[in-house]
Amino acid sequence: MAKRSLSLQLDEVVQAMLVSLQPPPEKTPDRELASLARVARELRDLPREEFRAALKSDLQRRLSMSEGTAAAKVGSGVEQARAVHYMRPGLKSITPYIIVRDAAQFIEFLKYSFEATERMRVPTPDGKIMHAEVAMGNGAIEVSDGSEAYPAAPQAIHLYVDDPDAAYARTLEGGATSFYAPTDDHPSGDRWGAVKDPFGNHWYIAKPRGWTPGPEGLQSVQPYLHLREAHRMIPFLEAAFGAEDLGTHKSPDGLVLHATIRIGNATLEIDEARGENQPMPCHLHIYVPDTDAVYAQALRAGATSIDAPRNAPYGDRAAGVKDAWGNSWFIATYLGNK
Repeated sequence: MAKRSLSLQLDEVVQAMLVSLQPPPEKTPDRELASLARVARELRDLPREEFRAALKSDLQRRLSMSEGTAAAKVGSGVEQARAVHYMRPGLKSITPYIIVRDAAQFIEFLKYSFEATERMRVPTPDGKIMHAEVAMGNGAIEVSDGSEAYPAAPQAIHLYVDDPDAAYARTLEGGATSFYAPTDDHPSGDRWGAVKDPFGNHWYIAKPRGWTPGPEGLQSVQPYLHLREAHRMIPFLEAAFGAEDLGTHKSPDGLVLHATIRIGNATLEIDEARGENQPMPCHLHIYVPDTDAVYAQALRAGATSIDAPRNAPYGDRAAGVKDAWGNSWFIATYLGNK
């Protein structure tokens, strides 16, 4: 019989303690269980009616953190292998796909301004860029020259860097125009500045202040969508892509001032379009475990089809949909090098 999960073992230990029983011994006890059980025994007799719920919640939270750390260390684990396999190496679950005029110059701007590294370039016969990948921090951006089928579509990116003041200055040297210089007075609490590059993209250049990123670290590159009726985007992303709302802040009249949404191992941000932050319909490349299933989910959630699922020549199972706000979502599952 397969060994029972640590979570199940812990649940039985807590249940037994709460009625003063001894839990059944495990044939192959987990070392992590023993330390958690000692904590439970020390707390068992606290005279609070809410003890059971509080104890279980606290231990499960610690268990989740422990299991998450262990999974990260076990590179050969089956579940981890599955999670990594469906994403193309070097990309996350969400990658901005920026289509511009003069993609080669745009890549040079990224290299100079943000110390980006070009990883791949696929030229067209006339010398333009069909596809390129540029690494930035722990994330990436995909780039191509505009065409009749896919014209230039700038977008907004929230970019975490080590030195926002230096990056901001380099963007101006590279031809960007300033919205505002880096400041500690941004509502997020971060040190944050903003520019518009020569290609029309908005860059929100930031560094954390007053908070510590979780174990997964910062997401260096996060698409930022300014939307009309932004509150409708959240249920769409949940239904279409299995997204998770990590936190939404609304104005007294219900407008979304800021929301962070997670899909897989990456995040994007949204808010209600206002002032200089107007809608910028864009392209996003998302990796999912099952392209066909997610494509069908997205259509049921209200998206329209761009491309039905197919096996692409570059090794992905790929499809495309457009949401009600005009954003294109390129859905993919990495099939490996066949």
